[in-house]
Amino acid sequence: MTAVDIDTVPHDRLSANDLTRLRELFDAEYFAEFGAWDPDRPYGYAPHDVHVIARLGAAVVGHVGWARRTIGVGTAEVVVAGVGGVLISPHARGQRAGTVLLAHAALSMKDAGGIEYGYLGCREEVVAFYESCGWRRVSAAEHSIDRAGQPVVQTPGPPLLTLTLDPKPRSWPAGPIDLRGRAW
Repeated sequence: MTAVDIDTVPHDRLSANDLTRLRELFDAEYFAEFGAWDPDRPYGYAPHDVHVIARLGAAVVGHVGWARRTIGVGTAEVVVAGVGGVLISPHARGQRAGTVLLAHAALSMKDAGGIEYGYLGCREEVVAFYESCGWRRVSAAEHSIDRAGQPVVQTPGPPLLTLTLDPKPRSWPAGPIDLRGRAW
């Protein structure tokens, strides 16, 4: 595969072409299960402030979205970049496109300033991939708001991962995590 080009685009600056190509990427993977992709309510999760997009020619072959938010962890306040919408098209998988895309996403989070950690939840099958990119697993109960606007508590166990972004990081605080909104 030819090297991908990576663009970092604020949500409000996505072009009509970006939206069309992103919709194609997401619908190819998720349409049967979730229906059409909506950039402002992606499958009921929180929308992204920033989109990191991998392109191969005119095609969009990968995406990572993130949004800044202050969350509660135990008694601490933590500024995170909540990450979601991580997707690599099938024909770009196994080519290190995901690793390159996540590295660019991490750099965009650092460049934004004032963000201590990247934060994401994922399926068990992809934990090793994220760990190979520098993410670390944490174990805690997670409080969020579901697609219907109702509070949800996830008990410790399902994968939650953090990526240290601050050059002088404090340790991830102990205690339950309150996302103070929808998960990404």
